[in-house]
Amino acid sequence: MLIIGIDPGISGSICFFQDGKIVDVVEMPTMTEGKKNKKQINGSQIFNEISDKIKNLDKVSVKVVIEQVSAMPGQGVTSMFNFGQSFGILKGICSAMQLPMYFVRPAKWKKYFNLINSEKDASRTRAIEVFPYFSSQLSRKKDSNKADAILIASFYYETFKNED
Repeated sequence: MLIIGIDPGISGSICFFQDGKIVDVVEMPTMTEGKKNKKQINGSQIFNEISDKIKNLDKVSVKVVIEQVSAMPGQGVTSMFNFGQSFGILKGICSAMQLPMYFVRPAKWKKYFNLINSEKDASRTRAIEVFPYFSSQLSRKKDSNKADAILIASFYYETFKNED
């Protein structure tokens, strides 16, 4: 089974996880739009990334696990709209590709990895502990989004591997 773990949003990441191992992790593809050069996610590049990974899989089931995001108090209206738009693009791409989607709340996967009420960077530390062979890919503080995607995929694998 190939699990595609997604931390949605402009600075998110996509993890390709198979048989308990990290195959690849890519930062969320983005592009600039408009006069202010605002970033938005690049849907066609996301499609290409996923297509490239699944095209040679014979009879291997694919599951897409997306972090279930929602509005948070104190966030601006524009940023929440953009965040929701990114989430919708991801859902649309997976729907069009006819990939089964599962949504996991941050509290659920973070509790599993004992990350509730911890710093953002704690997920990077946990991912390095669980997957030490991947530590060179998680060396920067901004790689915590990659770590989130890895842990989301790993959570699904550990929790639901006996159900397939």
